[in-house]
Amino acid sequence: MNDSFRLGHDGIYRCDALQQFVWQKHGFGTRDANPEADVTLRQIHSYRVVNAHGLRDRDKEGDALVTDMLSISIGIRTADCVPILLLDASTRAVAAVHAGWRGTVGQIAKRTIEKMTEDFGSNPADVYAAIGPCIRECCYEVGDEVADQFDETPASRRPKRPGRRTVDLSEANRRQLTLAGVSAARIFDSGLCTYCLAEQFFSYRRQPENPGRMTAAIARLG
Repeated sequence: MNDSFRLGHDGIYRCDALQQFVWQKHGFGTRDANPEADVTLRQIHSYRVVNAHGLRDRDKEGDALVTDMLSISIGIRTADCVPILLLDASTRAVAAVHAGWRGTVGQIAKRTIEKMTEDFGSNPADVYAAIGPCIRECCYEVGDEVADQFDETPASRRPKRPGRRTVDLSEANRRQLTLAGVSAARIFDSGLCTYCLAEQFFSYRRQPENPGRMTAAIARLG
């Protein structure tokens, strides 16, 4: 695990780099507990980014939420996909991203940064990113038809069995964030694998019939 992530007594992971900003609260859920989320989406494994202004819970379809409203916690749910929480240290806008393989191919992380810039005037250089627990390359095996949609990098498409490859979704999203202008020094990855750590996390790959879900959420407090 990345040393910048800590498991609280409440059963929720938090990123130290985000905790330095006292005007926000955030968390990545586990089997034991989840942070509160006032507004979530009807997730459809897309690259659609939605501004949470005026929304009630599950009002719209999409896979990423952005807001600069006070005291509204926005969140996404995962059970192997990549949860990403973003904050802008200057404008205090925040975002919650659900990046499955389809969303990753559609560059949802990059699109979320662009939405924050468009709606709130964010400068990507001011953005901090926390990548939470997700299925890791060690366990995420896919067919060539999926792997071929990722770019040609050792981190994104490593051969495994014939016709099968492992995909590093967290690395693919990290690279998207840097290409969008987020400083590599401001991207923090928990390194936690939802498939490996069965006692802590739900995993669709491990238990597809009844995987459960974890919530990742962030709110601007002031």
